[in-house]
Amino acid sequence: MGIVTNVVRTIAVRVHKQIEFMAAHPLKFQESILHQNIAKAKSTIYGIEHSFRDIHSYEDFKKHVPLNDYESLRPYMNRVIEGEKNVLWPGKPKYVVGTSGTTGGVKYVPLSKDSLPYYYNTARNAVFNYTLKYGLLRVFNNKLLFLSGSPQLGKTGQIPSGRLSGIVNHQVPRWLKFNQVPSWETNIIEDWEEKVYRIAQESIKENMSMISGIPPWVLMYYESLLEQTGAGTISEIFPDYELFVYGGVNFEPYRKRFESLVGKELDSIETYPSSEGFVAFQDIKGDAGLLLNVNGGVFFEFVLASNIHTENAERLQLKDVEVGVEYAIILTNNAGLWASILGDVIEFTSINPYRLIIKGRIEHFLSAFGEHIIASEIESAMRTCLSGTGIQITEFTVAPQINPPEGGLPYHEWIVETESGALELSSFGRILDQCMQTINFQYKNLRDGKVITRLKMSPVPRGTFSQYLKSREKLGGQNKVPHLSNTRDIAESLFLTAKDLVSAH
Repeated sequence: MGIVTNVVRTIAVRVHKQIEFMAAHPLKFQESILHQNIAKAKSTIYGIEHSFRDIHSYEDFKKHVPLNDYESLRPYMNRVIEGEKNVLWPGKPKYVVGTSGTTGGVKYVPLSKDSLPYYYNTARNAVFNYTLKYGLLRVFNNKLLFLSGSPQLGKTGQIPSGRLSGIVNHQVPRWLKFNQVPSWETNIIEDWEEKVYRIAQESIKENMSMISGIPPWVLMYYESLLEQTGAGTISEIFPDYELFVYGGVNFEPYRKRFESLVGKELDSIETYPSSEGFVAFQDIKGDAGLLLNVNGGVFFEFVLASNIHTENAERLQLKDVEVGVEYAIILTNNAGLWASILGDVIEFTSINPYRLIIKGRIEHFLSAFGEHIIASEIESAMRTCLSGTGIQITEFTVAPQINPPEGGLPYHEWIVETESGALELSSFGRILDQCMQTINFQYKNLRDGKVITRLKMSPVPRGTFSQYLKSREKLGGQNKVPHLSNTRDIAESLFLTAKDLVSAH
């Protein structure tokens, strides 16, 4: 057994005990975190304005601290970015992370010196715990690939900024970096297509045993490896590859392609990180439920998903949740986010310990490649681009095309009900694609990095959408086809409906 594996085993034994203790005492940890965060921030601008000194219980907290979306915290974050101290959290953030806001545009999430260690440590603990429990510590004998955003930092206002995965990469300890791929020089490449090609080049001659990353990025890496080597499967290149660690998007649409390219079954660990805090991670093999990270600097609240947009929605603490009920997650973290609506909908699969599955977003969304596009952005792009054209589109929806049947890069497919011609639609699609890049910066990053290609317009005949709703007994009233979806279920049903309509005529 190698030196690194011996070090990992020592840490993993301790980590496993800590996780078991955390899972057994969730309410005590949550109560402690709430009081610690309140006490630390009581002299901040936000703490003074919301009477943190008068908060001694959870009921006091609800009374003094309202539910916040990003727009309600934006004035404070603007002051933070401008360099003002002690606004939401003592001092200044160590970093800010740019991500998509719930109402469109960019939102900035603070990472403090208190919160930052929890991101890497929780990911590390999830892997150490799993590999210890299931006899996979041997993966640390070989090379480990972390497919992340660039660790090179910029500045937003007066604060260093970057992608979350790139920032967290700085937290990897030196003793583990000896086994890590890619190199710094490769990791800071901004063009994603070039970066993946170079990572594949670097790793071909290595003995990879664990790969971590967002599924669509890892698929691109696999395909580059196979293209460069001429191998039939990834297992031929890396015979000791045993563990895949992922998070960020739903893995299921990618699973079949993954298994085909790898050529064997892999152990996998799902994690649930967000810019606002590390929410949960998988601790049991084959269990879809992720263990809630109740000792990660974050205090959790929950609101019934169906009530999240209602005035004075009832807020619940962890002890009040039930299995099988959909909740919106509310986070208070140790970087200065207070009762902040995360935007995700979850459902608990157990409460002893607390395990959950991710059900989706509060709003309809599309994030098959990590782009986090919401309905209002799609609708705004369509509305803006249609203005002044002669094109008439009566209905539309957008779905990801992860594995294009024609080959090539994946893309967003816009299914549109129209009588406009193919040439006209193709020209319109180019304009629409540019509009989407302007509206959603993460979509632009994916396009610039050649992770996805230009959106595709797919016309269906008039009456397709209404016939689709009719077939599901949802025609009329408030029923409508969502303008976007994170799966292809609606898209494929619409194409079948369109085919039936054409056949009938």
